[in-house]
Amino acid sequence: MVEGDRREKSSSDTDVSDSRVPNGCGSKDLELSKLRRTQQPTTTCLPAVVPPLKTSALPDKAHNGGGGGGGGGGHDAERGVVPPPAPPGVGSDKADFEGAIEATGYGKFHYLLLAVCGFVSTSEEMDVISMSFILPSAQCDLNLNTHTKGWLNSIIFIGMMVGAYVWGSVADSIGRKKVLIAISFMNGICIVASSFSQTYELFMLFRFLNGAALGGSGPVIWSYFAEFQPKAKRGSMLSFMAAFWTLGNLFVAALAWLIIPSGLGYHSDTFLYNSWRIFLLICAVPSFLVAVFLFFLPESPKFLLTCGRSEEAMEIFRKIYQINTGNDKSDYPVKHLILDETMCPKEPKKPLKGKYVNMMVDIYDNSRMLFKSPLLRFTFISITINFTFHIGYYGLMMWFPELFNRFDEYSRMHPGESASVCEVTEYVVAMGTQQQGGVCNDKIESAVFMESLITVAAAIPSNIVAVLGMDRLGRKFFLVFSTFTSGICAASMYLVRNKVHNLIVSAVFSSVISCGNAALDCLITEIFPTNLRATGVAISMVAARLGGIIGNIVIAMLLDMYCPAPTFIVAALLIGGGLLCLFLPNTTRAPLS
Repeated sequence: MVEGDRREKSSSDTDVSDSRVPNGCGSKDLELSKLRRTQQPTTTCLPAVVPPLKTSALPDKAHNGGGGGGGGGGHDAERGVVPPPAPPGVGSDKADFEGAIEATGYGKFHYLLLAVCGFVSTSEEMDVISMSFILPSAQCDLNLNTHTKGWLNSIIFIGMMVGAYVWGSVADSIGRKKVLIAISFMNGICIVASSFSQTYELFMLFRFLNGAALGGSGPVIWSYFAEFQPKAKRGSMLSFMAAFWTLGNLFVAALAWLIIPSGLGYHSDTFLYNSWRIFLLICAVPSFLVAVFLFFLPESPKFLLTCGRSEEAMEIFRKIYQINTGNDKSDYPVKHLILDETMCPKEPKKPLKGKYVNMMVDIYDNSRMLFKSPLLRFTFISITINFTFHIGYYGLMMWFPELFNRFDEYSRMHPGESASVCEVTEYVVAMGTQQQGGVCNDKIESAVFMESLITVAAAIPSNIVAVLGMDRLGRKFFLVFSTFTSGICAASMYLVRNKVHNLIVSAVFSSVISCGNAALDCLITEIFPTNLRATGVAISMVAARLGGIIGNIVIAMLLDMYCPAPTFIVAALLIGGGLLCLFLPNTTRAPLS
């Protein structure tokens, strides 16, 4: 028995209400309920922005209190009291955000969204990991040694640190979709420019700008994708999107294997455009494609609701419903959208000098709120976990092709002999291609690329497990298991004695840390409220990029100076950082705050 049965109402006649009961924060656990009540006090939304339910839609009966129980909701409706929001059932015409998303069904739109957003992640990972395949090939062109290779690996993360914060904050101010389109185009242009760079300095500049664009891709795309997912499927679908990182690794490894050893390119006395530059140019193609695809996707409805653009959000819900079910938009069952306090748009600020000044003020306000109680603890833990995790992830993953190449070089000169990673490194630095003043050799055997391809392919089974189990076993289980196991793998690198051992340990490390990466992305995306989500994820990503920088520079320095240190440092940081997730709230199958 619902109010929508008492009168006819077209789909365009949609009311949005801020009818709340005390402590009516949904089913999120106590931690996040406290967080929302503290951050956004319970206030009536501005009528000019979010109109209340029309009184004609309600029976003229006395208000009898706002009880919070699930039972008796129909009687409350008859008394004129809007019950706590729940996912809409048959005949229901009122829902909160979670109910509105569930009412759209799950189908073609969500799979199309997954394909486009996953392609964004694929593009991002290709651009980051491509450098690990370029380094051995570009060492002669750009006059690289181990130290400069470490900085070249790190410069993209420096750019990503800057870009993550700026773009993430802008996305919380002007919207997810616009930012994603802008950074995708910028990313593609910077990759093309870097492929034409003839000097180390110019190449570094464009890699930095490339990183500045990439930095916004991660936090914004995860926030954007998560805000379209119903709580029952959010974990599995976020894990599914994380699997596109593995797809990016596979694609870039296969592409490097096909192109870099081929010897393709143009050579002259004044200009060089060889095979690794062609490889880099092709890596730019996905960035341009995703920029075009994003034009055809809608803005996040959850973001629109926090901005007070309720009718735009409702129109997006209707369109998703039409695509998923094939029914007319007017059949969408939700007519009244109920907002809790986290969805109430902020009171408009006094206009300043211009929209850019207002945007900068929003960025500052969003950042300040993340470092105030009760969000401060979540922010601190997410920063620490991302920092330690990505020291291990990028600190080792980016150097695997280099290690494979060093083992290959050693085995050519010492066939059949066993040697540890440290012994191989000592030989290559003292007598091989890395020796000071030695003859540079950029000829890379195809076996090196094959080993790299096997390493990244090992992540496929773990990604499948993450997709199937993320909403059953939970984010924390996968993250703790991953960091503990990958930490053991990192320490085991010290025991490696030949190419086969190196390949096995690298493949296991790649598999388990990829599973943890999916869990970390889910957890960090879910713990921040909507109006601060992109900024919160962005600040966490800044810490992740800082971890990538330190991981690459420290490993580059210690690998040649004191070889055993990097593996044990990485192992300790991975295990210690992963355990911190136990202090975060459980977000598995909980409504998105």
